[in-house]
Amino acid sequence: MDWDKLRIFHAVADAGSLTHAGDTLHLSQSAVSRQVRALEESLNTTLFHRHARGLILTEQGELLFDATKSMNKRLEAASARIRDSEEEVFGDLRVTTTTGFGTLWLAPRLPKLYEQYPDLKIDLMLEERVLDLPMREADVAIRMKEPSQADLIRKRLMSVHMRLYATEKYLEERGNMTDIEEIANHRLICQSPASFQVSAGASLVQHLLTYDAPSMFTVNNYFGVLQAVLNDLGIGVLPDYLVEDFPDLIRVLPDLESGEVPVFLAYPEELRQSKRISAFRDFVQDEIIAHRRKLREAGAA
Repeated sequence: MDWDKLRIFHAVADAGSLTHAGDTLHLSQSAVSRQVRALEESLNTTLFHRHARGLILTEQGELLFDATKSMNKRLEAASARIRDSEEEVFGDLRVTTTTGFGTLWLAPRLPKLYEQYPDLKIDLMLEERVLDLPMREADVAIRMKEPSQADLIRKRLMSVHMRLYATEKYLEERGNMTDIEEIANHRLICQSPASFQVSAGASLVQHLLTYDAPSMFTVNNYFGVLQAVLNDLGIGVLPDYLVEDFPDLIRVLPDLESGEVPVFLAYPEELRQSKRISAFRDFVQDEIIAHRRKLREAGAA
């Protein structure tokens, strides 16, 4: 099969238009059309339904487009590896993690990474959905459970526990909580039980809801929970990695916490030699070590 014709087909399918594909490829519309028709003839099938508003893929076209998308992602990965063969760390790095960890732990530390590697271009994708790393939806992921996808290099970074926190001002006004049944005297702030969250955090929230909390405020991510707690709205269920960056938070019911939440860093096997990946991985690991050291020092004090 002619690679050049496949490249042109992919551009047309992606753009949905011969004209737009031609602009991208720097070819005339007639040249693009000839190549697509030649590919259709070689395959003895129709790849596009043609109408006045543009082009729509046929069932056979969809099958071929799925294949060219996969090829394109592989070529991008190969291109990234070639660029990374240089000694310098530069270029695009797509990082995915959860909204809470990304906004509250990772993003505040990234200035240190940019000081080391000012030519990096990081695209931080914050969402609870697990992106497909082998299909290059992202280059590297930090997730709150061990990735199940094949062909990934994975490393456990640390463990997190969900705990209860409040501000000194709130506790002075409403009184400290010394027993879980006293939740009836407080406002509980947590992720909505219906929102996506780590199972250990959801279990802790469900346990707290078995007690009568007359007033609640729920948010669909930990950043919102933190903001509500910092503004003295109530007692919040939050990850313990916040203690270092928000030392004024006071832990409530010190004996109560969720089960362990493992934090993993993962990236595709094919990016093993990527200097961008190595730089990011080493940076995160160094920050985790510093984080643990500070927590031990704080505990000793």
